[in-house]
Amino acid sequence: MDIEQFYDEDTRRRSSVEVEFGQDWRDAHGVRYELSWVEDTGELYVMREPAPSGWATPFGGIHARGSHSTDEKELEAMTVEVVGNVPSREEVERLLEGWQQAIEGPGSVAWLVGRLRERGVLAPGATVTP
Repeated sequence: MDIEQFYDEDTRRRSSVEVEFGQDWRDAHGVRYELSWVEDTGELYVMREPAPSGWATPFGGIHARGSHSTDEKELEAMTVEVVGNVPSREEVERLLEGWQQAIEGPGSVAWLVGRLRERGVLAPGATVTP
């Protein structure tokens, strides 16, 4: 979904405090992500820049040109995906401790996916290809 759709689906998101955990997370393909946490909903979400066709997201989604009706919109805009729920700011900060160093490395999304998975935040069934 795009960011407007994300905010429209739950009105608490628009008025909530958001904590940003970096804008330059990169996956193995060089696709850029932003990571944020919404205080009122506890949602940890990534916003991803347009991705090349035929590519699997590290959080379990598949992006393949022509595979769905929103393909052109997805190519033109950032897309949002909720990757987990963390109830408090203290917990999300503890969960992501060390992110400032991790984001600087190549393929930093692999660190993020690993951290979310080992701490039980990312769904265990998600197919991950960082």
